[in-house]
This record gives sequence, structure tokens and C-alpha cells, in this order.
Amino acid sequence: MTKAELVEKVTQLGDLTRRDGEIIVDVLFDSVIGALKSGDKIEIRGFGSFRTRQRNPRIGRNPKTGAKVEVPAKKVPYFKPAKELRDLINPKDDAKS
Repeated sequence: MTKAELVEKVTQLGDLTRRDGEIIVDVLFDSVIGALKSGDKIEIRGFGSFRTRQRNPRIGRNPKTGAKVEVPAKKVPYFKPAKELRDLINPKDDAKS
């Protein structure tokens, strides 16, 4: 699903213009990004949680030349799905038991 498709879904839910749908989606994304930038975690019950993880510095390798390259430490976003979301994506098949 693209951002445009998400805006279209939000717009269809209510009596909203496309511009209103874009604002809602942008505010949601900006809120998630802002919270992660400030080091907070976001937890949406039944969906999952977003947080950042610290990656340590390491020595990498340039695949083209084979030369060693220093990769600096960095923070990366991480999403952990909620149990409810995992169960919806992977339903238990009771017919097998």
C-alpha cells in the first residue's frame, strides 16, 4: 500500500476531502517520526510498537573493491508487531490438529 492509497482509504471513511485525508496521514507520520527522533517509543495496542535501536560501529567491506570501510554507530528504527497483528497475519489452522 502506498501513501496515496492510505490517504484514499482515510478519505473514504468519513465525509472528508482528499486534502483532509492527506493532513491526517501526514500528522500521523510526523508524530511517529518526531517521537522516534526524540528517543520516545510509540505503542499502538493491537498493532505494534515503534522504537529505535542502537547499532554499534563496525568494520564493513566495500563489495566492489573488497576494501575495509568503517561503519559508524547509528540509531535505526525498529517495529515489533503486536500479538494480535501476528495472529491476524498468521491464523492458526485448527483443521490440522
